[in-house]
Parts: sequence; C-alpha cells; structure tokens
Amino acid sequence: MITAEKRMVKKKTTPSKTIPEILPEKTFRITIPFILLLIFAGIIGIGLAAIYRIYQFEQKYSGKIYPGVTIDGISFEGKTPEDVKNYFQEKTNRVSRTNFTLLYDSKTATVSATDLASSYDGELAATQAYSVGRNGNLLGDTYRKWQGITGRIPLISLLRYNDGYLNEMLQSLAEGIDVAPQDALFQFEKGKVTTFRTSSPGKKLDTAKTKDTIVAYLEQLGSNDNPPASIPVNLPVEPVEPRVTTENSNQFGITELLAVGSSKFAGSIAGRVHNIELAASKLNGRLIAPGETFSFNDAIGDISAATGYQPAYIIKEGRTVLGDGGGVCQVSTTLFRAAMKTGLPIVERNAHAYRVSYYEQDSGPGLDATVYSPSYDLKFTNDTPNYILIQTKLDIANYSLAFEMYGKNDGRKAEISKPVILSQMEPPPDLNQDDPTLPKGTVKQVDWKAWGARVTFDYTVTRGGEEIFKKTYLSNYKPWQAVFLHGTKE
Repeated sequence: MITAEKRMVKKKTTPSKTIPEILPEKTFRITIPFILLLIFAGIIGIGLAAIYRIYQFEQKYSGKIYPGVTIDGISFEGKTPEDVKNYFQEKTNRVSRTNFTLLYDSKTATVSATDLASSYDGELAATQAYSVGRNGNLLGDTYRKWQGITGRIPLISLLRYNDGYLNEMLQSLAEGIDVAPQDALFQFEKGKVTTFRTSSPGKKLDTAKTKDTIVAYLEQLGSNDNPPASIPVNLPVEPVEPRVTTENSNQFGITELLAVGSSKFAGSIAGRVHNIELAASKLNGRLIAPGETFSFNDAIGDISAATGYQPAYIIKEGRTVLGDGGGVCQVSTTLFRAAMKTGLPIVERNAHAYRVSYYEQDSGPGLDATVYSPSYDLKFTNDTPNYILIQTKLDIANYSLAFEMYGKNDGRKAEISKPVILSQMEPPPDLNQDDPTLPKGTVKQVDWKAWGARVTFDYTVTRGGEEIFKKTYLSNYKPWQAVFLHGTKE
C-alpha cells in the first residue's frame, strides 16, 4: 500500500515590518557658544536701540533745557536759555511798575521798585537751568538727566535789589519816627529818693520787618500777570518801654551817699564849658541796677553838633584840634574818680595820649579817663546788691564838677594810692609850619607842649579787712610839642 507521503510543509512566514529609526545624518546641538552668540547679538541689538534712543533724546534737547527742570515751580523743559532770559525780563518789567506807599499815622512815604533797582537775574537762571545734565561729568550728567525724566529738578530764581538803598531809606524813615524812651530820673533829698523827671515810653520802627515785607511783595509781584500800581505797607512801629519807670522808685534801696568824685576845669573856653555842662546833665539822676555794667558812651549818646555840642579842643589823630564835644572827657574823668571812690570794679578805662592840665588842677597825674565812641569807653559794674544813683553837682562859676554816688553801704572801703611818676620825658622842640591860609605875619598856636610821663597808682577795695580786688593802673603819656602856624598868604 502506497502511503501517501505526508509532506510536512513549513509554512513560510514573512517577517513583520518595523518602523525604522529616522535619524539625520548629522545631529544639531545647542551649544554654549551658540547661546553666548545669541546673547551677544541681543545685547548689541539692545545697545544699538539704546544708542539710537539716546541720539534721538540728545537731538531733541540740543540747545534746549532737559526734562524735569523747573524754576520757581515753572517747567522750562525744551526751552532755550534765551527763552528763560526773556521770561525773567518780563517778570522784571512787571515788578518795576509798582510803587510801595509806606504808612504810619498821618505820614506817608513812597518808594518804587524801580528806585530799588529790582530785577530778576535771568542770565543766572538760564545758565543754571541749561547746565543741568551738562556739567561734563558723564555719570553725574546721566544721573541728572534720569532724575529729570523720572521726577523734578527744582531751581529758584534770584531777585536782585539795591539792598544799600533800601537800608538807607528805612534808616531815614526810622529817624523821623523813632523816639527814645525816657527813663525816670531821681534825686536824693532829705534821706529819700524823689523823682524829678517822670518816665515816658518811646517807639521804634522795626526796620527788619519792614524790609522783609517789601522784599516779600517784590517776590510776589513777578508771579502776578497784572500787578497793582501801588501797594500800601503799614509800618510796624513798636512801643519801647523805659528801663526805669517812675512807679518803681520805692524799690531801689538807696539810703545814703557812698562817695564823691570831683575835678576842676579852670581856663576852659566857653565851648568846652558848655559841653561839660551838657554831658554832665545827661548823667544826673541816672540809676545803675545791681549787676549792671554802666557804659559812659551809651549813657551820653551821640556827641555832635546835631545833639547840641559845640567845638572845643580834642585829641584826634595825634593832634589837638577843634572838634564837637571837646570837654566831654572832663566828665568821664570825674565819673571815673567817683566810681573808684565808691569801690566799684572798673571794666574799661583809657588814659589820654598826653597829660592834660585840667585833670591835674586838683589831682596828681594818671587819674583821667578818655572816651571816644566807639573805640574808647568808660565802663564800671555795680556789684553791690542795691541800685546806685548818680547825682551831678556842677559849679560853673568856680569851674568845678562833681558826681555824687548814692546807694546802700555794704561795708566796702576803697583806697586809691597817690600817683607815682616813674619817669618823665621832655617835650620835643616847638614845631613851626607855614600856613598859606593865614595872612602873612600871623602866628597861630594850635598845639601846646606837655611833658611825657609813665604814671602808676593802685586801686584797692576791701571789706571787713579782706581784699575784694586790687588793680594797678599804668598810664603812658607821650611828650607833646607845641605847634605854631605862620601865615604866608600875601
């Protein structure tokens, strides 16, 4: 039997198809150099854009003021320096059209802005505004520009005016308004203090406040498009109370005469006698409070023809010449002696340049005191616990002056030693000078010889045997020559 051959046929299978990996032939990688290149390109791009913007900014403000710059709150961005000058010139023109009418009681005075030479400094304002961001410092200029863009750069204009003219005008006004207060003056009679001149208040123009008011108006006028033709200014006049009033006369504690200082002035010309009387009268009845330092110059005030003084011989610039107030040193010398005899500390005393015969008529040399405001003064302090009263005693017939000092004795005792002349110098020979203003043959003596000397004395004050203070005075008097003028005028 034929068996069929069973053929085993292996089934043929085809492999399944797979999606192959698709890869480029070369792989692209983002590398660090590439990143840096991109960054660099970006920076260059930004930089170029920034440079372009800066270029545009500088072109826009070429010759003009940068953003944010203000003057007196007004923006001047984009304006030229000439614009600024014109603006402030217009402000000046507006200000100059106004007058100020100064009023007090029934008195009036007028001053104009033109009189005061009022003007805004446009040149300075323009220079300052245009210089913002242009000072030549790169970092500083960049910061200022940025500051202006993001905020404000405020500047202030300068208003100029004639300060000297304004001060003189106000001083002239004050002279017509001010009245000095009158202290009460007293005298010691029958063991008590009585009033012989009552006190009265004074008044004084506040010149500083007036000036501030006028300047404030000037500054406001520049911002006003239509300023007024006239501005009234009420002058601030304040009352001034006297230092010593009549009402407090019972509070002084003055009970007795403390000391007397005196001097002689025989041979004085009429003008000198007049000046002695006038100056001495200003001290009569004066009170010096406890702890107060008395100033002779302050008490006497202005010494000139305007206050009633007459020409008499004074020492000035190394010569003896006629001048208003000659003889006032007789008064200061006498008060110096009275203050020492009272035992008061002397704060300032100056000797004369040469020995003056008047001061040695009843005293040795060295007990004089010259005054010449503001350089030389006589000052002493009341260091007692009570007031001291100065009382003048003048005897013109006998050419005698004295000051009585009243107060309350606190037990002090003053001792003034006899002046000692340490050395003397003979006067130089007489000086003869031609004078074309005098007729020929005329001889006029204008200075007198005097011996020079170094003189000293001690001033000692004690209480209960204990020394309070001691001071030694040394006076150096120059030798003085006589001077004769010989006329040469034909």
